Amino acid sequence: MAAETDMVFRFVNPTDEMRTFRVYQVIGTAAHEELELYRFSHSMTGSSGGTTTYQRKNMNSLIFETAGQISWSSNTNPSVVYFGLEDVSVRDLRKVKNATSQSRRFKSGVGAGYKWKVSDNRTDLYCIDSQDKYIASWSNYEKILRVTPRASAMLDRLVVTCFLNVWFKRLGRW
Repeated sequence: MAAETDMVFRFVNPTDEMRTFRVYQVIGTAAHEELELYRFSHSMTGSSGGTTTYQRKNMNSLIFETAGQISWSSNTNPSVVYFGLEDVSVRDLRKVKNATSQSRRFKSGVGAGYKWKVSDNRTDLYCIDSQDKYIASWSNYEKILRVTPRASAMLDRLVVTCFLNVWFKRLGRW
């Protein structure tokens, strides 16, 4: 499914807190050819479940800027994601079509439909558009997200929904 032209992003968890992590774009084949692109930081202040703030590197100024946040209603349940000024319920980012569905549907900021599905190996995920065309894939073993270049405009949404789906899958709540 993944193509050689895909953008490759490596997730790194420096702590035991799974909601605090970094995302690096792999630029070349050498170990040091990576660019830190996202920073996710979880804080327990303000609510019972805390808030995860995510920052994206501004490629013009090379400064990290807040791109959004995830509000948690409890320590294990995210409730709302803020993509800039747009707030979206986590339920709307993980919609289930029916009780036996193995996909989780979401919409882009412009309303196009996408879905994350569990791969045949039952540990990885992949994302397709409404025409069943590949958009992204997640390797659980490598902690790598691959994204097709045509989906670069919705990278924030793919990174966040990937994280949320991995979170729920680890909790056994796919």
